[in-house]
Amino acid sequence: MDRRIFLKKIIKTFFFSVGIITSSLSVLFIYPSNISRRKTVFFDILAEDELPRKGVKRVDFTYKHKEKDVQTGFYIVADKGSILGLSPVCSHLGCLVKYNNHEKAFICPCHGGKYDIRGQVTDGPPPKPLTELPLKIADGRVYVGIKV
Repeated sequence: MDRRIFLKKIIKTFFFSVGIITSSLSVLFIYPSNISRRKTVFFDILAEDELPRKGVKRVDFTYKHKEKDVQTGFYIVADKGSILGLSPVCSHLGCLVKYNNHEKAFICPCHGGKYDIRGQVTDGPPPKPLTELPLKIADGRVYVGIKV
């Protein structure tokens, strides 16, 4: 085998190997993450009569996950005859938003993102609305669904 053919085979093998490795790594990044396989578990958070009739209420609670206590919170919004749960995590960079009663808006203190009372973006850099959490009412109790 002469030198030219040998070098061509080495170069082809190298590029073929790099292509296989690159495509394998891209599959790992494209494949759905573990978060999509997590189950939604409903936690008892408060009595039905403690729901706000109008406006926003912050609810903080603790639950057990894998032998650890996890502290979390969310907002319950009563607006236009409906009740919804909103995550306080800003969709921009994950900061925690706070509800400003005077402006009737959720405001991110880090980068100035603003959301209306239903969690829709009204100003700033957030790309998506606040995440809506499932709520259900049963036997006079309110339950919130969280992926664990």
